[in-house]
Amino acid sequence: MSRVTSKLQVTVPKAIADRYGIRPGDEIQWVAAGETIRVVPPGRQVSGVDREMRLKLFDAATERQRLRQSGRPRVRGARERGWKREDLYERARPR
Repeated sequence: MSRVTSKLQVTVPKAIADRYGIRPGDEIQWVAAGETIRVVPPGRQVSGVDREMRLKLFDAATERQRLRQSGRPRVRGARERGWKREDLYERARPR
């Protein structure tokens, strides 16, 4: 966990700096992301996808999933198969 100094400076943990190639003198970007803040290392692109576009992409993915599932036969539940809870325990016991 990093601490913010009185000059609003933040120290990047060494493990994070090493992983993302952050070096002294590099400029990093601070991007507001709803309730959080994203730190973008140097040389990386900031995602330009706004909220409206993310919702459109989510809706499209939801529709694709609905179409995939509409072609599948419905899986019957345990009761429709005639199973009882006790059957599960009996089947799991070694013989």
